Parts: sequence; C-alpha cells; structure tokens
Amino acid sequence: MKGTQGLYDPRFEHDGCGVGFVARVDGTPSREVIDRGFEVLRNLLHRGAIGGDLETGDGAGLLIQVPDAFLRRECAGQGIALPPAGRYGVGMVFLPRSEAGRRAGRAALEQALAAEGLTAAGWREVPVDGRVPGEKARRDMPVIEQCFVTGGPAEAEALERRLYVARKRAERAMRTAAAPDAGAFYVASLSCRTVVYKGMMTGGQLPDFYADLRDPALTAAIAIIHERYSTNTFPSWPLAQPFRFLGHNGEINTLRGNRNAMRSRERSLESDLFGTEIQALLPIIEAEGSDSACLDNVVELLVRAGRTPAHAMLMLIPQAWGARYPMGPDLRGFFEYHAGLMEPWDGPAAVAFSDGRYVGALLDRNGLRPARYTITRDGLAVFGSEAGIVDVPPEAVAERGALRPGQMLLVDTARGHVLEDAEIKMQLARRQPYRRWVQENRISIHGLFNAVAPVTPAEADALLRSERLFGYTREDRNVILGPMAATGKEPVGSMGADYPLAVLSEQPQLLYNYFKQLFAQITNPAIDPIREELVMSLMTYLGTSPRILSEVPQHARLVKLRHPFLSNEDLERIRSLHLDDFRCQALPIGFPARGSGRDLEEALEQLCRMGEAAAAGGVRFLVLSDRGLPEHQAPIPALLAVSALNQHLVRKGLRTPVSLLMETGEAR
Repeated sequence: MKGTQGLYDPRFEHDGCGVGFVARVDGTPSREVIDRGFEVLRNLLHRGAIGGDLETGDGAGLLIQVPDAFLRRECAGQGIALPPAGRYGVGMVFLPRSEAGRRAGRAALEQALAAEGLTAAGWREVPVDGRVPGEKARRDMPVIEQCFVTGGPAEAEALERRLYVARKRAERAMRTAAAPDAGAFYVASLSCRTVVYKGMMTGGQLPDFYADLRDPALTAAIAIIHERYSTNTFPSWPLAQPFRFLGHNGEINTLRGNRNAMRSRERSLESDLFGTEIQALLPIIEAEGSDSACLDNVVELLVRAGRTPAHAMLMLIPQAWGARYPMGPDLRGFFEYHAGLMEPWDGPAAVAFSDGRYVGALLDRNGLRPARYTITRDGLAVFGSEAGIVDVPPEAVAERGALRPGQMLLVDTARGHVLEDAEIKMQLARRQPYRRWVQENRISIHGLFNAVAPVTPAEADALLRSERLFGYTREDRNVILGPMAATGKEPVGSMGADYPLAVLSEQPQLLYNYFKQLFAQITNPAIDPIREELVMSLMTYLGTSPRILSEVPQHARLVKLRHPFLSNEDLERIRSLHLDDFRCQALPIGFPARGSGRDLEEALEQLCRMGEAAAAGGVRFLVLSDRGLPEHQAPIPALLAVSALNQHLVRKGLRTPVSLLMETGEAR
C-alpha cells in the first residue's frame, strides 16, 4: 500500500526486528561486505523502532570478523604490539561514564584475563561521534573502548574458551563492585574471531557514530546486521543486537521455562574442555538480558563447549520432527536424542548467527517470520528478513530463495562452500549414532488413550467424599467432565471467560484460578497441538540428564511419553520399572485438615526435605500424591506442592535429573 489512506500512514508502519547477513563465500575480507551491510541497515530501517524524540533508535549493530589489518594499523600508532591474526583477542567494552567506574571496569577485565593466563596488551578508545544518537541514548551512552588480549594458546578454539571464561569472571566481579555505576559495565564481544559494533541508535546512525566503520581499511568476509524493534525489554545500549553470536527477529514464547531449566542445570554442568573452571561461567544466562540475549548466552555455552554453531542452533530451535513429519530415520534420531537433552526455545524466529568462520540463518519450525536469501555468481551470500535488502542485478544472481519452516542456510568461509538445509542436517545427524542410541535406550509408555483402568468398588464408594475433598461442583461434573468423558471432546461453553476474577470472588476458589497463562506481548497466531499436529507435539520425557555439554548414549536412556497425561495404569507401569537408574518414590502431600497457615507451611517444608533427600539418594521419579490421605488430613493444593518442591530442588541443584509426577484428584 502506498501513501496514506484514512487513518493509515506508512510512516508508522513497523514490524519485527530487521536481521540479515552479508558474506563472501570464499572467506576473502572485502570492503564490499561492510558497505553492503550498511545498505541492509538502510533498507531495514522501517523494521526498527524509534523513540519519542524521533532520534533514539531501539538499537542497531554489525557483527564482523576481526579486521586484522585495520586494527594492526591502529594499534601500531598507539604502541600496542599484536601477534599474528587469530592469536590475539579483541574486546569491545562498554565502560561506565565516571572515571572511577572506568578504572574499575578495566581492572576487573585485566584481572580476569590474568587469571586465565592472558594479558591485556593495551586499550584503545573507539572513536565515536556522541552527537549522532538521540537525546535519550546520549544520556545513557557508555564510554566505548577496545581491549587487546595476548598471551593465549595458539589454537583458536582454546583461546576463545579462555576469553569466554575471562569475560564471565569480569562480569561477576563488576556485579559486586563498589563503584556506583558498575552496572553500566558490559562486554559486547571478546573474541579472536569476531567483534561487535552496536549501540542504541538507528541503522542509519551506526556508521556515522563509529568512525571505524567508515574507514576504507576496515574489511571483513562476514557481517551480521540487526535493526531492533524491542518487544520484551526496554531499549538499552547492551541490548542492541547483534549479540556475541547472533541477531534475532522474533520472540521466544517459552523464555521463562527456558531460563528456569538452564538455571537448574548449572550446578551439574560438566565439560572436559573447561574442567573445574566451568563454575566460573555461572550464571550462564545474564538476568537482565532480553529473550534474544538469553538465547545468545546458551548458544555461546554450547559452542565454546565444543559444538558447531549449526549444531547448537538446531538443539535450541529444532525443526518439526513428529511422527507424521516426513524425514529420514537418522535425522529423526538426531532430533529425538537432543529433545531429551534440551528443551526447545520456541517462538516465531528468524536468526542469523556466526562464530567468525561459519555464518548462517535459521527459521523457526512454524515459519512465522520471513527469511529470504540471495547468492550471486561472484560468491556473495546475502540473507535478510525480507526480499530486496540489497540491490543485486538479476543477471548477477546464481540462486535466490526463501527459507521454509525449520530450514537452515550455512556458509563455511574456510571451505568456500554454501551448505543448504539437507546437507547441514545429514552431516550433523551422522556425526554420532544418534538413531541407534535412541532406539536402544528409550522406554515408551503408551499413555492415557491406550490404557484400560477399571474403577474398583472401593473407589466408587469413595467418589462423593473425594468430590467434596477436592472441591468439585455439580457444574464440574455435569457440564464439563461428563461431556468430556462421554465424547472425548472439549465441552462447549460460553463465548469467552465470563466468570469473575478469583481474587474478587466471594466463593472458595481453586489455587489454579488465581493464575492465567502469560502470552507474548505481540500478537502471534494461536496454535495448538491438535490443529498443528505436524509441527507441534506434547511428547514428554522422564529422566533427562543435566549434562548437556557431552554426547553419550546414556543421555538417550529416557522414559518417553506421548503426552504428559497418565492413567492410573501407566503410573503403575512407571512405579514398577524396577530399574536402578529409574527408581521411584511417592511423597504424600497432605496437611492437618483444621490446621493453620503455619501447619501448611510446615507440611511444604517437610515435603521439600523428603524430596531433597530422595533426589540426593539417586531417586529419579518423585510422585507427589494425595491419593488415600488419612481422614484427618486435607490435600495440599497440587499446584502449590509441585511449585514448592520444584523451586527447592532448583535451589539445591538437584532438579534436572529428577522428574516430578503428580497423582491428584484436584486437577481438572
């Protein structure tokens, strides 16, 4: 649509973030890659957001390969001696504005580097034009300096690991520093392969702000470009993208669960490459980060621990691979193995990523974000969140297309090769015998709809008492549960939820009614596992391992459920497995029926102590049960019991290897 029409004005048209990359396939650094990156930023300007002052952008940036020739020239002028390319690290550091804060930031990073056997060979103040960003961005603008790091191992991956640990040490030190503005310390990148130029500005302002980016001597073979439209966090200098590995267009709807799952794994993380230093990496996810920043934190951990960027991305954002999805057995085995190891970071997403050698792009399994690419005859690869982000004459195009749901595109600049989706995934699927590991180790429980659990006379006689005990009403029985049991379908009710908020109700309410599902802050199509069976699944695993940094057959030793709902018969099957590595223990969840709030609190504390002791003793399945409680006890609300034990085990570092099962009469 062109021009204004009614209340519509194209000046106010915004979508999600703009993301893309430009790369020379043969890995030859060139100025063209940088200039094409600026072109992408200009053409994606409409995808970014701008503040009320009409000058402050949500954020924009470039992730490029370390421009060795340019930095060597700049360092020579300041008396900083650099070893050969790939043997030194470059840190792009946002420092506090106060002199005391800057001194503290530099000292923290230098001490962290020294702890890793590295040396801060010198600091360079990055030339910037402070007049370019808008007024709000200028108020928070950090002092930006580059730190050059020498003295590390000759092997690039080993140096990258040392730099990673040093950065995490420095961040931890600054979190506890006495300087009043220590929180402004942020390391945008610290790597021997990549460097990030970014800030709280629009894409058009970026080259005007950083003088380095305008210098003809600055060249690269890879550039990831991002123009931000913030949805889940407020704009800030650190949250501008790209991050250290990726630029992201979309949002992660499962973020709270992803963060909690990673936090629960932290005390159990093990890696031969990091050894005892792995504890220095905690916390893995930065608490103040956006959803994209959290994803970047986990990608960084997986890559530094030995996986390739493509492998890490497919672990975190897997394609659809359910029983009805057409794919080969090796590839299905790859995704099933990793599904038991890492929960998906789900949501609409198009992601560009790079470690300095590989640069690639990935689309989420629902395909809810645009993702277009072009490869030219002279070896230029361009990817972006829409068509037309660079002007390429038709006669120069060798290949042009769009990523389909769950697909990946990868450029290996070391080999000078473009890998498309099938080639990438088959190489990864055959790295290890994932299919055999899965087939030999999984234990399948068929689930609710394949079970036959007859009601015993004793249970029938106790039905009325149980209905009263768990707060069932005639409406629950006759309008909701009756039709569901008779037809196997969801009951038809009113158009919308017209009942009062639980907190305002004068009637007793179940604890569930006080909570509502947290939806994304921007509108996405409603999807569910019935209508979207091809790309969604309720498959659930019991017995997962917290050791996500290794690949061994034992990670596939899981109890596999088609969905998280179990019949009484299935629960008995799990209880009767009688396997040493799948021990099961029941934990009663009751408290005195006429007790006080303190009695309930004591019952929860006792439940947590029992659960902790069982988990520490190697029990893998904890069944929280309110079945058959004594007459003098009332059931602890199931939601409260599960939440209390879950959080307690997370705090004790015992949660991930333990699976919680709920046997309750309360759940509707």
